[in-house]
Amino acid sequence: MSETQVDTPGPGPRRRARAAQPQLPAPRAGGRAAARAGSRSEPPAPPTGGRAAARKSMKKPKRKGLRILAYTTAGLVLVTAGTFGYVYEELNGNIKHSALFAGTSGDAGHEKPDAFGRTPINILVIGSDARDNAADCQIGGDCGPGANADVEMVLHVSADRSNATVMSVPRDTVADLPACTDTENHTSMKAHRDMINSTLDYGPGCTVAAVHQLTGIPIDHFMMVDFTGVVQMSDAVGGVPVCVDNNVYDPYSHLKLKKGNHTLQGMAALEFVRTRHGFGDGGDVGRTVAQHMFLSSMVRQLKSAGTLTNPAAVLSLANAATKALTVDNGLSGIPQLVGLADDLNKVPTDRITMTTMQNDPDPTNTQRVVVDPAAKNLFSAMINDQSLTTGDGSKSSAAAQATSTANPDTSSAAPAPAAPAAPAAPASSAAAAGAGAGAPKKEIAVHVKNGSGVAGRAGDLAEALKTAGYSSLTSATNATVSAAVSEVTYTAGREGDAQEVAASVGLPSSAVRPGDGPGITLVIGKDWTAGSTFGAAPAGAGGAASPAAPAPVNTQAALSNSEAQTADDSSKCAQVSTQDTVQINNIGMNPTKAYDRSPSVPDSAP
Repeated sequence: MSETQVDTPGPGPRRRARAAQPQLPAPRAGGRAAARAGSRSEPPAPPTGGRAAARKSMKKPKRKGLRILAYTTAGLVLVTAGTFGYVYEELNGNIKHSALFAGTSGDAGHEKPDAFGRTPINILVIGSDARDNAADCQIGGDCGPGANADVEMVLHVSADRSNATVMSVPRDTVADLPACTDTENHTSMKAHRDMINSTLDYGPGCTVAAVHQLTGIPIDHFMMVDFTGVVQMSDAVGGVPVCVDNNVYDPYSHLKLKKGNHTLQGMAALEFVRTRHGFGDGGDVGRTVAQHMFLSSMVRQLKSAGTLTNPAAVLSLANAATKALTVDNGLSGIPQLVGLADDLNKVPTDRITMTTMQNDPDPTNTQRVVVDPAAKNLFSAMINDQSLTTGDGSKSSAAAQATSTANPDTSSAAPAPAAPAAPAAPASSAAAAGAGAGAPKKEIAVHVKNGSGVAGRAGDLAEALKTAGYSSLTSATNATVSAAVSEVTYTAGREGDAQEVAASVGLPSSAVRPGDGPGITLVIGKDWTAGSTFGAAPAGAGGAASPAAPAPVNTQAALSNSEAQTADDSSKCAQVSTQDTVQINNIGMNPTKAYDRSPSVPDSAP
């Protein structure tokens, strides 16, 4: 913030100003004027006027001028304060809010503090398709009662505010939904299995409950944006640059763009984030990728276009945002939103990772998806505040684990290949080829060795493994030498068992390597000094130092199929679907052919 400088006039200019004043006609001699002149310790004034008379005549105008200055200054202060107060009250009054959690049992979860007592922030961002007012109804979609969540993104901001992760939950995800009660509309929902986006019909607090139950991630706040908000906010930032890799026309969302770069405002922006038939395979996953590109571009636009340093632009953006927002009660005021915005602004764009929850087609309905077991790795990374980027913006080993195809509970499939960490000897191709499903936990005896330097760690981990279902023959001992990093080693033919153990305790697949035995050995290193899960924060603010994150590795191979990107990446274009995802005159075709067949339909943006 710049300092305000106040210029104070010096005595020289003031004296010169007085000397320059013209002499006014003198009053009559004697009387009060003479008495006043005689009371000053100055040479007697000339009897017929002169300086004494001039001083007398100047005194009243000086006082009047000071009064005018004072009144004007006070008026400006009052007008400024009044305007600020009016704007503040207007913005504050724009915000709609409701309870964070609407589940009938439990809560939205609790964050784990780091060694300094700081906690991460997890915000569920919801895009509502409600058309409960004339403006939203006119924008598009089916009008009528009820609401679904077109967008569900969990925004995780690390405890030290150095990195963030945005994870999209596809709206078509089928999951076990919790029982909810909407106290505002006095409706309730019984626990059942359905698409997760349907929970918004019972309020955003029900969607919070469902996402928390699905992922285990604590949800601290929610922010729900309606259709009108997308239009107004894209206008407030001066448009959002996007790119498409081919001509695209989706007659359902009305998005129509030529191949190349465009700046989207208003309805065009809404059409882009809503289209699902235009990108990818025509499903919701393709839409989430396009939404990540749009959101990343908006973040870059905010940071680079001077928006946040332009008072008029900030006011326009704040007005648009607050009108469009419904938030939880903990964010229901301008100070809370400003504090949150300040936290978000601290995160560099190259350390904001956009990704989508791993999913598989629903066996009962291929138009829907279910959670892939490997998604638990991503959930774990967010719960344990593990960054998906390193300090220089490159991918971290937490990202490799978070985007791995390995099931963290059962090794039903071999883990996705990832480049090995430098200190560890990579598994041979023969060993990798022999990796398969692990044995049942009760048949796996784990030999736990404590190389952390913290007494009792091996015994604690051995008991935790037994409790988790591993063999009662699981044992604990001290390592002969200290270990810098934790790892799981295995003898020939048992890599599947080792991967299963690593996943159970939260170690990345890159921490598994061949060893000399005995059998499956878990070595606890100095990077894991507390807790039964690798990467978990120590209990209490005064506990031992937080375990170090896994050593950075090249995770490009692991991330290649995860649709992950960082917010600073402006090189990618939205991938237009090559499948027959749309229809014109009841004829199925891909969005590029639809563009060619619809010359009379205007493009959404130049």
